[in-house]
Amino acid sequence: MTASIEEYDKAIINRQPNFDERKTRSEFRKVIPNLKTVVVHCFDPRVTGGIPPAVAKALPGQIYPGEVFEFVGDNGKKGIGSNTTIFPVVVAGGRASGSAQRSISVACHLFDIDNVAIVHHTDCGGTHFTPEGFLETFKEEFGQDISDLWDADDICLENFTQSLHRDVRSVRSSRGTPRHVNVYGFLYDIETGELHLVEDSPGDKTAPRGTAWR
Repeated sequence: MTASIEEYDKAIINRQPNFDERKTRSEFRKVIPNLKTVVVHCFDPRVTGGIPPAVAKALPGQIYPGEVFEFVGDNGKKGIGSNTTIFPVVVAGGRASGSAQRSISVACHLFDIDNVAIVHHTDCGGTHFTPEGFLETFKEEFGQDISDLWDADDICLENFTQSLHRDVRSVRSSRGTPRHVNVYGFLYDIETGELHLVEDSPGDKTAPRGTAWR
């Protein structure tokens, strides 16, 4: 097993001789050439199949799940691509802080992202507890104090309008979000599959979008 993992390590792109980061980044965008929208949503298995398609219907020009296809690159090697426009980021409660923001920044670095859609949903597990109860019982049950890890307002969902406003504002004001990106806050009804727009923060269309090689 160790030898097999080492072989995989040797194939990592950024470890190759004469690695050209900008060229490689440009070529990688061709693998998923249409990716335009990051969708941050909950890991609840009842909604993971419904939220991305709902966003695809709500925003113009979106495709999800799209098709996976094979192609031959400029180097003559076979590759696997996708024509989807949506990049799901799955986190507890669909809260757009912490790791979700890092994923947004990486997506904007690798692809030509236009939109970030943050989606909370009804009957979410995050509506079944409070920040205080979570922190208290975590310490009781696991013997670890995690009260300083997150802001209490980012832990659960106590008001959909407020939580979506906070998350949209957080993503919009983050230095990790390019200014041209549109940020949306949606509520997904788990019973009907309906998607409700709660908050809309349009991007600055005059903001820079990167150098010409992109």
